[in-house]
Amino acid sequence: MTFSEKEIQEIVKTYYNLDVEVLSLNGYDEDNFLLHDSTVKKFILKAGTDEQGRESVNAQVHMLNHLSKTPLENKFQKIIPNIEGDFITTMAKNSKSYYIRILSFLEGTFWYQSKNFSEELFENLGRFLGKMDKSLEGFSDSGLHRDLVWDISNAADAIYKLKYITDPAKRRLADYFLLQFQTEVQPHLHSLRHACIQNDAHDYNVLISGNEITGLIDFGDSVYSALINNVAVACTYTAMYVDNPLPFISRLIKGYHHTYPLKSEETDILYYLIAARLCISVTQSAYNTFLGSQNEHQFLSEEMAWELLEKWIRINPLKAADTFRTACDFDEIINLKNNYTSLLEDREKYIGRNLSISYKSHLKIVRGALQYLYDDKGNTYVDCVNNVSHVGHCHPTVVRAMQKQIATLNTNTRYLSDIIIDYAKALTAKLPSKLRVCYFVNSGSEANDLAIRMARHFTQRNDIIVLDHAYHGTSTLAIEMSPYKFDSKGGSGQKPYIHKALSPDLYRGRFQYGDYNAGEKYSESVLEILKELKGKNTPAAAFICETLLGVGGQIPLPENYLKNVYKYVRDFGGICIADEVQVGFGRVGEKFWGFELQGVEPDIVVMGKPIGDAHPLAAVVVTEEIANAFNNGLEYFNTYGGNPVSMMTGLTVLNVIREEKLQQNALETGNYLMDLLRALMKKYPVISDVRGHGLFIGAEMVRDRKTKEPLVPEIDEIIEKMKDRGFLLSTDGPLHNVLKIKPPIVFSKENARDMAENLDVVLSEL
Repeated sequence: MTFSEKEIQEIVKTYYNLDVEVLSLNGYDEDNFLLHDSTVKKFILKAGTDEQGRESVNAQVHMLNHLSKTPLENKFQKIIPNIEGDFITTMAKNSKSYYIRILSFLEGTFWYQSKNFSEELFENLGRFLGKMDKSLEGFSDSGLHRDLVWDISNAADAIYKLKYITDPAKRRLADYFLLQFQTEVQPHLHSLRHACIQNDAHDYNVLISGNEITGLIDFGDSVYSALINNVAVACTYTAMYVDNPLPFISRLIKGYHHTYPLKSEETDILYYLIAARLCISVTQSAYNTFLGSQNEHQFLSEEMAWELLEKWIRINPLKAADTFRTACDFDEIINLKNNYTSLLEDREKYIGRNLSISYKSHLKIVRGALQYLYDDKGNTYVDCVNNVSHVGHCHPTVVRAMQKQIATLNTNTRYLSDIIIDYAKALTAKLPSKLRVCYFVNSGSEANDLAIRMARHFTQRNDIIVLDHAYHGTSTLAIEMSPYKFDSKGGSGQKPYIHKALSPDLYRGRFQYGDYNAGEKYSESVLEILKELKGKNTPAAAFICETLLGVGGQIPLPENYLKNVYKYVRDFGGICIADEVQVGFGRVGEKFWGFELQGVEPDIVVMGKPIGDAHPLAAVVVTEEIANAFNNGLEYFNTYGGNPVSMMTGLTVLNVIREEKLQQNALETGNYLMDLLRALMKKYPVISDVRGHGLFIGAEMVRDRKTKEPLVPEIDEIIEKMKDRGFLLSTDGPLHNVLKIKPPIVFSKENARDMAENLDVVLSEL
């Protein structure tokens, strides 16, 4: 507080000829005082600073004086002139100028003090704001043409304060919405209606009585900006007090539109404007914490702002825009009757016939938001299965890195580049020291293909050992070594140079839970093949397997399995290849790579899917010895492999995993979810096994735990019902009866709890 209560008392007596009692009040960036005169009449004194500037304080005075001549005059404070007839008294203290105003006192209950919020109250607030803005139509003041932190049009500047948010999940959430502001709002700002707006219909500034609006105070954030921003601010702070914000906000918009018609291009971006205002609020709070502020007024909305942001990302922006349009009687956006007939016909005509579509009731996904997906009908889905978008759909850090690089350069590896080296160094730093040479490609299929080619070249052998039910990709060679494909309907069958070892399935396999030597016993299957091939004089070039089995049934490998297998393979001169395409990059939680769970070091590691957060990037990392042998004079060149955009993407994904502690999140959230699923297993006999590591989880579904008869096709009904409840899951396993759970690793404990609670309901109805 710059002025003491005694000093204010003397100033008021000297310059206003008022004898008052003074009580200091909290304020954001001004000194505020409550004054009582001898008749118990109350006033508010505000002392603005040089930081606000004389022009902006003048503008506030002019705006209030303008409103005092409108039918709403009793809803706003009136400025009391000093003995000279001036509305502002300028004082100097500590080499600074202060601009003092005395305002009348408005009675009423502040919005934040209310306990009951009706939709009628929201509509009345909208009507009030619409009348205010209409009455300000044509009002202009140069003091409001200023650069203001709290102007939503400047929300992108909040990006520079994200670093002060210490919680990685919160920082990611705010950053996502700021990215959306840049892409969905900024390009359209110039074309929106602009006006001088109050810009702070805040829960601490709006006065109410029952369902009526009795007043609005504090014009300190008034600014010349997009008109719709005034609506957005009101929506933001009032919606913090209701559990389901959309219906309430729509009533506010309806009320505003009734008195001062909005345009569809304004309501269509309102979802992002509300999110942007929340982001300004939380970044400012974080910044003030960094500065060590003790002003509690600067943190009043922080907790509630985060809560609303968490709610907001669960709302499909298309649904929000449609809801707001409906409130204004505009043409709707969403066509709920669309059954995609035309789209499906075109897909049949132009797209490969055997490209499958998920779910009986098809989804048209139009946007992604971290662990959420939005369809074209306004529904929001928690993505519980998309392991490709490893650090989240449209992760803002990854997107911005890609945008910057593609705006700078994208070319091939025949030119020198720092970024490919930087990425190779960062990637190999996460691997055993002997794995140090990288080859970059575009997909896991291509990576597996190259890995086998290198193994064959190094060993001068042709035969490959795989696991039964394995899947390694879609190239010709990858299909040939994928029993999941070649043994299925339409498959070409097993090639003579491909050999299937037993799948080490502890639930359905030959050796099961409780057999503590199961890993060693399953490894004997590989040893038998190795011996047989040597006897035929066609020794194996390589053994390849996923380090947790995906389509094989979401199966963690038994203890000591790979230790034994790798030893056998190497004893017979073969190469050990770890397929980390679905497993790697921290998903398993305990370790960064799946092979680390087995305590082994492969000769070749194959990476894909999560490596680029859905960008087409993959890699093969090999030993120096294998790389030297492959360098036999025949050039290896990949047009897109190792391009600068891909390298920047991969490097950024690694940084995000580290900086946001996502491996730890995968561990903690995965363990939490498996505990929830095991609790459901006790309740529902159809769940017979829950297994996995981190956020690589499978839940086996059966009709009978003794016979282990698969719960097919009922499991498909479960998947469909979970989709209808907003959770995207899938099935896997040779019998298609394993519930597959491999979400982006930003998946939260709250997501896990919600998923388990909804699965509980679905299973109870089965």
